[in-house]
Amino acid sequence: MAASIARSCCRVHSRVIFRKTSYLIASLHCSPSRRSGLLLSLHNRGLLKDSFPDHAAQAELPDLLRSGPQTIYCGFDPTADSLHAGNLLAIIGLLHFRAAGHEVIALLGGATAQIGDPSGKLAERERLSSATVEQNSRGILESLHRIFTHHELYFCPDSSKLGRLTVLNNRSWYKDWNVLEFFSEVGRCFRMGTMLSRHSVQSRLKSAEGMSFTEFSYQIFQAFDFYRLHQLHGCRIQLGGTDQLGNIMSGHELIHRKTEEEVYGLTVPLVTTSMGDKLGKTAGNAVWLNRDKTSPFEFYQYFLRLPDNSVEGYLKLFTFLSLAEVEKVMEQQRQDPGKRIAHKRLAAEVTKLVHGKEGLESAKRCTNALYHSNVEALEQMSDAELQELFREAPFHEIFLDPGTTVLDACRRAQAIPDGPRGYQMIKDGGVWINHQRAANPEQVLVLGQHILSNGLSLIRVGKRNFYILKWLSM
Repeated sequence: MAASIARSCCRVHSRVIFRKTSYLIASLHCSPSRRSGLLLSLHNRGLLKDSFPDHAAQAELPDLLRSGPQTIYCGFDPTADSLHAGNLLAIIGLLHFRAAGHEVIALLGGATAQIGDPSGKLAERERLSSATVEQNSRGILESLHRIFTHHELYFCPDSSKLGRLTVLNNRSWYKDWNVLEFFSEVGRCFRMGTMLSRHSVQSRLKSAEGMSFTEFSYQIFQAFDFYRLHQLHGCRIQLGGTDQLGNIMSGHELIHRKTEEEVYGLTVPLVTTSMGDKLGKTAGNAVWLNRDKTSPFEFYQYFLRLPDNSVEGYLKLFTFLSLAEVEKVMEQQRQDPGKRIAHKRLAAEVTKLVHGKEGLESAKRCTNALYHSNVEALEQMSDAELQELFREAPFHEIFLDPGTTVLDACRRAQAIPDGPRGYQMIKDGGVWINHQRAANPEQVLVLGQHILSNGLSLIRVGKRNFYILKWLSM
């Protein structure tokens, strides 16, 4: 099934690339007792791409997970003030482990963000100041807490079965190190040949810009993060995107060299565009998880607009619906494709996870107001929702004078040119107020028609030019 999803997703506007890991698949199907395991469930959803080391997938890791609660971590470098949809699969992976009773750690890379992960990058990241990293960390921390809270509220019938959640910042253990001590103790555990062989290093060394020592050292710091969490929290599993496999290997080698204990790495697929580019902030195509950067409406619409041949794969990846429920939704979609039942269910489930029920309701109100010309939905919208929905629309707060006409309103909103031309645009039917054509320039504004009960007027000139008026002293 994973292979069929892969073939369909490769053809869509925004897709997820899948690749089976033969060791992992063989191990998960080797006995009936393992067929109900967490790893097999995640594999069947398409959430697992690779495991490391290979032999661990044959027996050790499944047995370890069944033996009792384990600790798994995933790192998030605060190189922007919000996470994005490209990070969401890793978060969802953590949520699945937590729902199975395992302890999860979300690690903020307050220190490593100042170094810059070269994985998947064509050029070195711009250096971030400590103040910027701290500000970004606050935004990401808010995202993580919000998503974990929504998962517990809306997707976990029995929260008492959830594993413990811990959020840490790796700056807390680097701030007391000096460079001589760190490289003396940690650096000697690494071998140049192995470090140079990493794909993230090789691709950059062959580029015109090359690679700085700062970037080259990144794998040492991420490896030490794994080691530190292993020592302090008993963490034996690291989860990351497939571009993190080399860094995960470095962590495994460091821990094995210093403790001779076995640890494991798992990767989730990368969300990419149809051209194979990683979906994220570097590519400039990020769908952000914070409302002030991507509104709930915009987030909802991203998933609602996915091509038909990718929606089943996304339902398995981005939602917590059972596979049987996914199949049921897809059957409803096949019976009546025009209703886009699967797309709506996908968009609703993911928006509720990221933005909660209030965010989902906001997204639906905005959808009805914009695409279905629903005046009632428009009337229920707050000022903030209107400004989110029409981000580029000018917003004016003005006093309502007696006898204000359609022409007055359009001019005060600067929606039409001065003089006869603007007057004629209204007469020619080129202006709508609250989704109704306003063809009489001399018409006095009517409450409930031109001015909604929430004191707002939405003016549209032509097909795409919106203007928002907030009337004061009504």
